[in-house]
Amino acid sequence: MATTADIRTGLIIKLDNSLYSVVEFGQNKTARAAAKVWAKLKGVDNSRSIEHTWNSGDTIFPVRIEKKAFQYLYQDDTGYNFMDNETFEQIAMAESAIDAPQFLKEGQEVSVQINTETEQYMAVELPDKIVVKVTYSEPGVKGDTATRTLKPATVETGATVMVPLFVNEGELIRVNTKNGEYIERVKE
Repeated sequence: MATTADIRTGLIIKLDNSLYSVVEFGQNKTARAAAKVWAKLKGVDNSRSIEHTWNSGDTIFPVRIEKKAFQYLYQDDTGYNFMDNETFEQIAMAESAIDAPQFLKEGQEVSVQINTETEQYMAVELPDKIVVKVTYSEPGVKGDTATRTLKPATVETGATVMVPLFVNEGELIRVNTKNGEYIERVKE
């Protein structure tokens, strides 16, 4: 049991017999009425995204989750396959349970969220930033660096990332997996 004061981004709560992850939250205070707490929620066990409002101090029901290190192996008909780094147990997860499947590389370390009450695998999180190799990119024209002009580049996972003109094929780049944006070039 917790109250609305305990809400934070990433918290998983039980609401109407479904599990939701808090994406964003805030408070609305008015002069006469009691404060309200609102949250944008993304379904963990369903594909719904909702907004919900509580009175300040209302009871919420957080779900205890555990994060465990897994390694991405491969993709097949059953879904995306991962291996537990400690027990070597293999699990298959649906694409909808992975936060950025377009950036998965074979052998990559990820963290899997496990519901401690039901021992059910809930979601797969990639690291916030990953290093990938550019496999295809149009060549940049020398001298086009005055403005932040971007061009599409295909990386080794098959995803397309918008990169600055000076990034060429075969270079390593760091990418933010949460929004798919280019961060910087990586020296080999």
